[in-house]
Amino acid sequence: MNQYPLPRIAVIYATAQGSTREIAEYIAADLAARGATVEVADVEHAPDLSRFDTVILGSAVHNRALLPEAAEYLRSHRQELLAREVWMFSVGLGPALRGPIGRRVGTAVPKRIALARDLAGAHEYRAFAGHYERAGVSWSARTIYRLLGGTRYGDLRDWTAVSLWSASIARALKLPQPAAIPTHP
Repeated sequence: MNQYPLPRIAVIYATAQGSTREIAEYIAADLAARGATVEVADVEHAPDLSRFDTVILGSAVHNRALLPEAAEYLRSHRQELLAREVWMFSVGLGPALRGPIGRRVGTAVPKRIALARDLAGAHEYRAFAGHYERAGVSWSARTIYRLLGGTRYGDLRDWTAVSLWSASIARALKLPQPAAIPTHP
């Protein structure tokens, strides 16, 4: 039996095409399976943070920055976030890039995201790859993607990495092992 009170966790996200929502839902399911009380919501329907000890905030990345609604949420809830344990994640192309230039670009935390992470007092920030579909993407954008080491299109998410990160949050919160392992989409 766990000797620590189980945390109340809000998993809040901003998504452009759904990848970030699915990762947020997976993390929420994993932490709930470990006994935590978890609520997952997009930033527009985010719950009152006074009911939570911990916040996990995720956003899609466009132009090396969090989505505007996620950045605004961080600014408008800064004091509430600083009073809680916060973890942040983003979903974009960076982690899917290969090759010498792509790995360097993909592993660097963009300045605007680092500023947002620091503004929230996040314990940790993690970037995950999302979906990148070829359809509707300009020739020049596809060329840059290939030059940076983009090797394929479609669902680029690494669910093992998401699971390991969720487990590391669980360990930091002293949560027990999950009763059942959640599945990803």
